[in-house]
Amino acid sequence: EIRATIERKTIRAPFSGILGIRQVNLGQYLAGGDPIVPLQSLQPVYVNFAVPQEQMARLRPGAAVNLTAEGGIRATGKITAMNAVVDEATRNVQVQATFANTDNRLRPGMFVETQVLLGASNAVITLPASAISYAPYGDSVFIVEEMKGPDGKPYRGVRQQFVKLGGSRGDQVAVVSGI
Repeated sequence: EIRATIERKTIRAPFSGILGIRQVNLGQYLAGGDPIVPLQSLQPVYVNFAVPQEQMARLRPGAAVNLTAEGGIRATGKITAMNAVVDEATRNVQVQATFANTDNRLRPGMFVETQVLLGASNAVITLPASAISYAPYGDSVFIVEEMKGPDGKPYRGVRQQFVKLGGSRGDQVAVVSGI
């Protein structure tokens, strides 16, 4: 009977992992549900991050995710879950990626930078923002090309070309169409 009582009071972890600093003292009485010691699974490690809602349509479970952390830690994982609800305050969707972490260098609670690989990018022409004329009737650029004068002789001239612009990075603006 004593052995059965002791067996019921034995504490077992529900999964294998690494223990943290204990939160109780030896000989202390515990109530059901009291925390004893943090237990963290390191293989695999789950990373939660936010992605803007505009990119949500391009995300798929199984897509590759690159991770960088301080200390030169780099890892590659896969998207395993996406939240079905977009956060109203930030307009971001929560995404979870799983990393194998075979060397146990990633730890729960670490700050990491993630990069989702969404596939091939579109080739676009980029121009400095200062080369674009922004106007209410449409954005345009000036193109230098060979032209013919009234006498039929060729010369280098300038013409205005209306363009459709895409995204920008720094001072460079993508030209989607028109050139």
